[in-house]
Amino acid sequence: MDELLRAGRQLDWIGLATTWGLRITGALVILLVGLWLARRMSGTVRKLLERARVESILANFFGNLAHAAVLVLVLVTALDALGVPPTSLLAVMGAAGLAVGLAMKDSLSNIAAGMMLIVLRPFRIGDEVQIAGITGVVQQVRLFQTILTSVENHQITLPNSQITAEPITNFTANATRRIDIPVGVDYGNDIRGARAALLGFAQAHPKVLEAPAADVIVSELADSSVNLVLRVWVNTPDFASTRSDLLEAVHSGLPQAGFSIPFPQQDVHLRLPENFAALLGRAPAESNEAASTLADAQPAHGADAGHSRIDREAAHRD
Repeated sequence: MDELLRAGRQLDWIGLATTWGLRITGALVILLVGLWLARRMSGTVRKLLERARVESILANFFGNLAHAAVLVLVLVTALDALGVPPTSLLAVMGAAGLAVGLAMKDSLSNIAAGMMLIVLRPFRIGDEVQIAGITGVVQQVRLFQTILTSVENHQITLPNSQITAEPITNFTANATRRIDIPVGVDYGNDIRGARAALLGFAQAHPKVLEAPAADVIVSELADSSVNLVLRVWVNTPDFASTRSDLLEAVHSGLPQAGFSIPFPQQDVHLRLPENFAALLGRAPAESNEAASTLADAQPAHGADAGHSRIDREAAHRD
């Protein structure tokens, strides 16, 4: 204990405080200036790329990359100011990077997937896409994640590795889209007349494009209806509103034009036993041919209309 006290008295505490104080102050100054410089560098890179008319996804990516590179350089410089040798620091950082890379292989796969999305560009900011069954508008592509906004204004965060592993449907990649309206008409209706009526609804809508021309095809001979499909082309931004208008026009206009949309129905035939028919005072032959038809009042949408026949026979003999 006495030896430690004597050694402590021999140290130049003022010199040590001055030296380390200057080093720590210099490191803090370097760190603060470096953080400011990293932000400025990131913003400058984004602005330069935007002026060069580079897509916002690429501009944000390279801006974030420049920010990260400057931060690493500032950290190494600050530690060097504290007296840590750069070679030793780089060796330690390399070993630590290897360990972190093994521990964060999933995160690294997200980074690689993010770079693929940025280079291949299957979608852009503002595109409406469907990925892994999730539909939304692309807001941002980050190194690890992609941000979508749903039609309900929900923010959806998807890992980039999941996006590259799933099919991507881009609804707004092309300038035009096709709308398919399935309609079922009764077997007794004139199919040509129904086709003409449907084409009339399409031609009357101002947002339906003339080219490609609208058409109507027979898609199926279903159980209780002939299923038609009205196919029209619209500009991509007009898809939802035009589809709603056409559905309303078909629902109200087709019956007015004399065409019926079948409802699901069931025909139930009842056979009465002879003894029960005798009690009612009817002939057995007449009672065996008695039938009643029950119609279900629930509406149907053409192709979904169903028709089934149930025969029930109750035989009770003495």
